Amino acid sequence: MKSLADYVHSKGLKFGIYSDAGTETCAGRPGSLGYETQDANTYAEWGVDFLKYDNCHNNKIPPKTRYPPMTQALNATGRPIFFAMCEWGVDYPWLWAAEYANSWRVFQDIKNIWPEIRIIIDEMAEISHRSAPYGWNDPDMLEVGNKGMTHQQYVTHFVFWCFWKSPLIIGTDLDKISDEDLWILTRSELIAVN
Repeated sequence: MKSLADYVHSKGLKFGIYSDAGTETCAGRPGSLGYETQDANTYAEWGVDFLKYDNCHNNKIPPKTRYPPMTQALNATGRPIFFAMCEWGVDYPWLWAAEYANSWRVFQDIKNIWPEIRIIIDEMAEISHRSAPYGWNDPDMLEVGNKGMTHQQYVTHFVFWCFWKSPLIIGTDLDKISDEDLWILTRSELIAVN
């Protein structure tokens, strides 16, 4: 994994990894619950820049109990790893998660359809003021480039994510992205707002 991280870094990109604050990930692979220090040290050795930390198979342990051990473990490594907590907004993380994470998911997984994006836009209007430097509401990854919406819908999607200062996590295959979609994702004036 270290070699892969080095390759990703050589392309000017950040290297992210996925785990879970449960016994298993949502896909049924081993989670980090109880292994936070071991996993955080491994991520730091590999050169990980970003950790998405999900919420499946959590044994009904409250998020305020499950997420802090990974926060402490990541901080102890000395490597700055962006900690993206994902508890789907169930326990209103915009009210408390800034103490533990750099960002927190505020909804269920995004879908690449305009009605779903509209719902997120409407719901984010109620909580967007809860973001602040070093702590951001995360309405989920960007769908730009995944086909399924119009050019204008993807532009609108990107504009709102920038306006909210949400993490701009590209959720498409960069090897296959069209010039039109790349144009959206590289709007420097919007990224500057973000």
